[in-house]
Amino acid sequence: MELILGAVIGYFLGSLPTGYLVGKFVKRIDIRQHGSGNVGATNVFRVVGKKWGIGVLVIDILKGFFAVSLVPLFFQNSTFFHSLIFGVASIAGHTWTLWLRFRGGKGVATSLGVFLGLSPWATLFALGIWVLVFLWKRYVSLASLVTAASFPLWVLCFDRGKEYFAFLFPVTLALTGFIFYTHRTNIERLRAGLEKKLI
Repeated sequence: MELILGAVIGYFLGSLPTGYLVGKFVKRIDIRQHGSGNVGATNVFRVVGKKWGIGVLVIDILKGFFAVSLVPLFFQNSTFFHSLIFGVASIAGHTWTLWLRFRGGKGVATSLGVFLGLSPWATLFALGIWVLVFLWKRYVSLASLVTAASFPLWVLCFDRGKEYFAFLFPVTLALTGFIFYTHRTNIERLRAGLEKKLI
């Protein structure tokens, strides 16, 4: 019961449609009808403004981090497995939010927050890859895809041999596939040379 309740709380933490709310309150627009149509930080950055995009990014990261760091505080004897489930639920909430008819962001920022809480060193090294690829090519999507592909390797480096590795590693492999799935239209645009650079 605690596992189910925690997953529900994690889902609702992740489901807060930050980008949509910023678009509504700042510019009185539906962000889904502008730019790429996505409610994530990148589209907010382009459509609403840089500071708002950064703000959405930070909040979306915190949604995942809080799910794995704060939710377990409400439950006795919570384990790494509990935190992992709560975190995955928050990523699902962000990507398929109840408040927008189960259409949300692409899950990168919230995943970053989740794994900062679960595997901080692997996540920080993966974040370094994101920064390097972005500075090189200026494509947020490409940086996210390369980072997602490299992340299981960082977890293998930093978490192999730990008692929770058997739970964590398969989830990171699934996360890589999930990020590639949510970025499938970006992949098509990258291949066609139509993807827009952020800066």
